[in-house]
Amino acid sequence: MPANRRQSFSIQVLQLVDAMLIWAAFAVGALLREPLIDWLDRIGVHVSKNDVSGLKEITWLLFIVVPFAPLALELFGFYRSPVRQRFGPALWQVIKAFTILAIAISVMVVFFRFNASSRAVLAMAIPLAVLFLMTRAWLVSNHARHASVAEDRKESIVLAGSPADIDQWLREVPEDESVLWRIVGRHDLTTDDWKGFQRLLEDEAVERVVFAAKSTAFDKLGTAIEICESRGIEAWVAASFIQTQVARPTFDMIGGRPLLVLRSTPDLSWELLAKGVLDWLGAVFLLILTAPLWLVVAIAIKIQSPGPVFYFQERAGRYGKPFRMWKFRTMIPDADRKLEELKQQSGNQMSGPVFKLENDPRIFPVGRLLRKYSIDELPQFINVARGEMSLVGPRPMAMYELPKIENSAHRRKLSVKPGLTCIWQVSGRNEITSFDEWVKLDLQYIDNWSLWLDIKILAQTIPAVLLAKGAK
Repeated sequence: MPANRRQSFSIQVLQLVDAMLIWAAFAVGALLREPLIDWLDRIGVHVSKNDVSGLKEITWLLFIVVPFAPLALELFGFYRSPVRQRFGPALWQVIKAFTILAIAISVMVVFFRFNASSRAVLAMAIPLAVLFLMTRAWLVSNHARHASVAEDRKESIVLAGSPADIDQWLREVPEDESVLWRIVGRHDLTTDDWKGFQRLLEDEAVERVVFAAKSTAFDKLGTAIEICESRGIEAWVAASFIQTQVARPTFDMIGGRPLLVLRSTPDLSWELLAKGVLDWLGAVFLLILTAPLWLVVAIAIKIQSPGPVFYFQERAGRYGKPFRMWKFRTMIPDADRKLEELKQQSGNQMSGPVFKLENDPRIFPVGRLLRKYSIDELPQFINVARGEMSLVGPRPMAMYELPKIENSAHRRKLSVKPGLTCIWQVSGRNEITSFDEWVKLDLQYIDNWSLWLDIKILAQTIPAVLLAKGAK
């Protein structure tokens, strides 16, 4: 049965990890070479020591074995169901794959006359590789079992179509495919309850809608897809030839059946994986680098304003999923309670649901300095390290602002992970007073995303922050 694109990508990641583990097994074997030779000497098997590490002279062999080991494992079905892998069958698959590799290596050992030192490395490396691979398989399977039980770690999915079509489609979906789904609702497309459909998508932080629309009229299916597209929510359609303006149509597979995917966010790729690695490494590095500054800021806040050092607010993450965002406190302790009163007195310099005021009286002097140079945002590196935010992405909106969004197409900014900086940050920050313009820049980022674009924005953010470009 053909795997879908997500499964294929996951398998490629596992194969890369396994290749690295096999290389590590040979490296550990080389480190344990001398203790092994000493033990053999004690039991009467003499092996002469030399200056060769044992690994150095077979490095060329690793460039053959390491890439082909995952292929041999795949041949025996080791990657067929990594999520629901059982120990016994998995071990047997690994043994069969390494038996083939061991035979090939043995031929090379004899043909190229490897010395005893190199043979000792091989004797250690193969069982270590089996141990490493089985440990990795157990960790992945164990993680998947926990994810299949923990509801908050599952992907939120809505099924749409006629009740009969949905039931038939669910019966055809293998359990391996649906175990990590959290079906948060169904919508009957034979009705015209579009407000109910929109409310379901927004209230449940839906990540994907699967349309089982075998007997549904195309006009209703098209309307439902447009609603998903405007919000950046993936639409998986068991249909064909649907025109879109923003979303990129691709085909995928579930249970061996073709689906048309309409995706208006960056597709799963090595670039996206590299972005995640860059986020985590960058956040950890910057947390360590800025740690001394945190102490200075905390002391300054405490001296000038009573109350906590940090300010926490519920913000909208990807698809509107709430998370707790960290900031250094820059306002008086009861600032939130005075927001509505301030709006009535001073108005709002930002159109739309977001509130901005140049001379906000709730900000104390040190807080104004922290905001000018974006120092108040430093604690958000914690959110990035936790996977709730990215270094680059649309700035997260407050949860109470979401219901005030009038243009549903603006909700597409929620379709990617929010970030510390984005195009608007390097384009003048607070000089932008139109929410429509703000969203336009966010959608421009989403539609043109690449890893290189992230790197350029990060490079432009540094001078923008240091020079307080557009800050007020």
